[in-house]
Amino acid sequence: MNENTAPENTVPEEAEIDETFEVVNAPEAEAAIALSEQDLRGAVEAILMITDSPVSLLAIAAALETPVNRVRDAVQSLQADYNGESGPQRGFELREVGGGWRIFVRQDFDWAVRMFVANESPSKLSQAALETLAVIAYKQPISRGQVASIRAVNVDSVVKTLISRGLITELFTDSETGAINYGTTPLLLELLGINSLEDLPMISPYLPDADSDFDANL
Repeated sequence: MNENTAPENTVPEEAEIDETFEVVNAPEAEAAIALSEQDLRGAVEAILMITDSPVSLLAIAAALETPVNRVRDAVQSLQADYNGESGPQRGFELREVGGGWRIFVRQDFDWAVRMFVANESPSKLSQAALETLAVIAYKQPISRGQVASIRAVNVDSVVKTLISRGLITELFTDSETGAINYGTTPLLLELLGINSLEDLPMISPYLPDADSDFDANL
C-alpha cells in the first residue's frame, strides 16, 4: 500500500505549482520571484510610471519573471494606496483601461497640471518641444510612445506643453494598445501660414542619413 500512496501525495503538489506560477527561467527568475512584497510594489510602480499606454498584468509579470497573481496583488495594493485607503489620497490614480493598467492624473487636479504646463514655458517653445511638434506634424496620427521612440527621450511633459498651447490634440485611442494618438491643430497651420498639412515642406532632405519614409503620409 505504501507504493500505491506515494504517487497520490506528489501529483497534487505539482498541479498546485503549475496553477500558481508562470514558466520562468533560472537564475534570474529565482531572484525575481524572491522579491519582497515592498520591492515588488516598487518595481511594478516604476514600470507603470514610465509607460504611456496601458500595461497588462501578464506583460509586467513576464518582465519581472514573477507570478501573475503576485503582480495582481501589487497593482491592487498600489491602486488602494493612491485612492487614499491607507493615507492621504494621491494626485494621481491607477486605472484599468484598454486591457491593462495605467497611471493617470486624478481629475480633481487636472487644473494644476494645466497651470504648470502653461507657465513652464510661457513665451517660446523649447528645442525639445519644437522637435516633438515636428515629429507629430509629419508622422500623425502618432502616439507618445512612437514619438519617444523616434526622439529617443521621454516626451510626456513636452506633449502636455504642446496640448496646452493648442498646437496638438488627441485624435483617437488605439483600440488594441489603448495608446492615445495625437495630431496637429488648425492653430499650427495658422501660425505656419499654410492651408493644410500637404503644404508642409519635405523634411527628408534636411535629415542626415534619412529617406523619404520620414515624411508624413498626408
